[in-house]
Amino acid sequence: MKTGLVLEGGAMRGLFSVGVMDVLMEAGVEFDGIVGVSAGAAFGCNYKSRQAGRALRYNQRFARDRRYCSLWSLLTTGDLFNAKFAYHVVPNKYDIFDNEAFEKNPTAFYVVCTDLNTGEAVYKQLNEGGDETFDWIRASASMPLCSRPVELGGHVLLDGGIADSIPLKFFQEAGYERNVVVLTQPEGYVKRPNKFVPAMRLSGLRKYPRFIEAAAHRHEMYNAQTEYVREAELQGHTIVIRPESALPIGHISHDPAEMQRVYDMGRAVAERRIKEIKNRLSPLPLPEGRGVVSIRLGVSPQIRENI
Repeated sequence: MKTGLVLEGGAMRGLFSVGVMDVLMEAGVEFDGIVGVSAGAAFGCNYKSRQAGRALRYNQRFARDRRYCSLWSLLTTGDLFNAKFAYHVVPNKYDIFDNEAFEKNPTAFYVVCTDLNTGEAVYKQLNEGGDETFDWIRASASMPLCSRPVELGGHVLLDGGIADSIPLKFFQEAGYERNVVVLTQPEGYVKRPNKFVPAMRLSGLRKYPRFIEAAAHRHEMYNAQTEYVREAELQGHTIVIRPESALPIGHISHDPAEMQRVYDMGRAVAERRIKEIKNRLSPLPLPEGRGVVSIRLGVSPQIRENI
């Protein structure tokens, strides 16, 4: 039975997930697969490269560096999070991403992006480290109106959360039957309609009506997904880790102390549940005289690729 880790996005709220993941890594918890959306992709790649602490470290180090995330970057490059500096200079020079460990780790790693032409999700399996992988992660985390579309693999891409914010169903259909889902909103959170959709209709994104339609209905998709996750949790085959209350951080933060608080909140929740997580992810013994029955669910029609 394959185990999976499903990571919601949420920009800097994702530091809660980093705290959770670092506790899991330190406890030696391994997964057969990981799927991350937006910040979940940007931070979750460090699980496969076995670099606990890295995501918090570089965000705090460059919190006030205008080359990393700033209005200056948005005005001069078209990206709030500087595409070259944040996604290439930092992992290649300042806080080096361990490409070798990433490639050697057998855990499958997927990112979710949204195709601007179709408005549908693209699920990309990343097997190799390096700049192309960093660009796929950037595409997954590129917020509309704050980022330039990313052209990769024959697609024009932006934020994966527009098409599939919590890809639990995708992982279940891919054969991951026992999953840990890390959310960045508390139980009971209800997403409201995106107030920036009118601005999208006036921006360069107006060339992509299917993407704008997906953005306009994202709140409906998201709320249905949180209900789906809740049902999976009640059925007992999915462990859900979520904040106990709204996280005290916005989409963007330039305050290292604020980042630390959110990270520590994630650690605290995970530390309280680590024994339960390890027990529930352990392989179940087969009944005496029984073989293994493999159940495969149908696969969604969204685009899947791997490199």
